[in-house]
Amino acid sequence: MNRDSNSYTIIYAAVMVILVAVVLAFTSQSLKSAQKQNEDNDKRQQILRSINVKVPANQAEAKYNELIKDAYLIDGNGNKVGDAKDAFEGIKEGYPVFVANVDGQTKYIMSLHGAGLWGPIWGYISVNDDKNTVFGTDFSHQGETPGLGAEITKPEFSRQFASKQLFKGGVFKSIAVVKKGKSAEGQDYVDGISGGTITSQGVSKMLYDSLKSYEKFLTSKQ
Repeated sequence: MNRDSNSYTIIYAAVMVILVAVVLAFTSQSLKSAQKQNEDNDKRQQILRSINVKVPANQAEAKYNELIKDAYLIDGNGNKVGDAKDAFEGIKEGYPVFVANVDGQTKYIMSLHGAGLWGPIWGYISVNDDKNTVFGTDFSHQGETPGLGAEITKPEFSRQFASKQLFKGGVFKSIAVVKKGKSAEGQDYVDGISGGTITSQGVSKMLYDSLKSYEKFLTSKQ
């Protein structure tokens, strides 16, 4: 075949495109399992941090299996609608609950989802067996500003939530995130991030909206 012809150029380009596509597909498929494992361990780390346990990624699965004694998916009425796999995978519709045993005490971990200034924010919050008093929290974000809104990921922010209560006088109130020096009447509150007002407001709204979905579960005896 004449290498200077248009047909040669077209055939050569087509073969190269196919070869590159095959290599990329093979590489992607080969790494898929490792990528899934990394994502799962990152999620396990977040869940564990909500009960004040911090471990490296290579220890996350073992520690998770040690401390998380049960997990299930519930609906808005607090009824179980899925098992542990459903709760962890987050594919089936519902609200995940992870039940941990920390030093012989039961902790209930719930999932949080909301919006910050530049994108999604999410996290986990754990409560004691009274289903009211906060034991720990962990927050993450997709694109908040470093040094400002991104400070929600820092332990200094999360630690403020410990011992705060979600209910007052039997009524669900959530926990407000307010500007430093301000307060929230009738409910527990924590200081927001300096310079991260919109992200702080996003966390406050996320807490209320997400935990409202768990209200019937939190007030049930199960």
